[in-house]
Amino acid sequence: MAACFPEGAYRRRIRLTVVDDDGTVEGGLEDDFHHFEVTVSHDGEHVTAVEARARRWPWTTCCDAGVPLRALEGMELSPRCLAVGDVTDPRLNCTHMFDLAGLAIAHAARGGEVGTTRQYDVAIPSRVTAKTVDVHIQRDGELLHTWMLEGRELIAPPPFSEAPWRGGFLRWADATFAPDESEPIIVLRRACEIGMGRGMDLDAVDASIEMEPLMAGVCFSMQPPQIEVGLRNKGTIKDFDANPDLLLRD
Repeated sequence: MAACFPEGAYRRRIRLTVVDDDGTVEGGLEDDFHHFEVTVSHDGEHVTAVEARARRWPWTTCCDAGVPLRALEGMELSPRCLAVGDVTDPRLNCTHMFDLAGLAIAHAARGGEVGTTRQYDVAIPSRVTAKTVDVHIQRDGELLHTWMLEGRELIAPPPFSEAPWRGGFLRWADATFAPDESEPIIVLRRACEIGMGRGMDLDAVDASIEMEPLMAGVCFSMQPPQIEVGLRNKGTIKDFDANPDLLLRD
């Protein structure tokens, strides 16, 4: 039976930690469908190395997406998590590794002693049976935002409901708010899109080429030649709704 979990909530956790005196940052991202890690090294001004690890991934090609991520090496540290998109094309990368790298670089730019950690927790209730749902994001245990979604649209509260939900929301958030304020908004917006997969029978898809009409070119695994050879890693979806503290426990 496919693990589609039509009830409960999609959960996503992102954790960023300064791990040594040189300022190296470790980042982890885990949700129903993914578990990735990145290590960002820097010299205080520029990124010197980016390494990525795939722990759980949906397509057989995803684990190779650490290679294009190295295009970020040499970029200036920036507190803007979207600054990575100024350096290289996000669509050539794994969306989740790329987002995580951007957050890790922003964490490096903020500085801090060894052990300085930032953690985001997101909950997106399943929209299989509900017309509207409230979605939430916490940072380090503090609730920052609650939005109401109806179908595929954000309907409250303003100013978020008045922003371009598709084709510009992330850029709008980046331009409208200071980096520390825009970051959780960007994290929550991304999770709203990915969380729509909860309740879908994603394991009914055998190969990534079947997704070409809808997703061609959107990420590393949907670019040629990966889209032509990728297979679904079936049975890798997990349900964290009853115990979200299992996220990133590894």
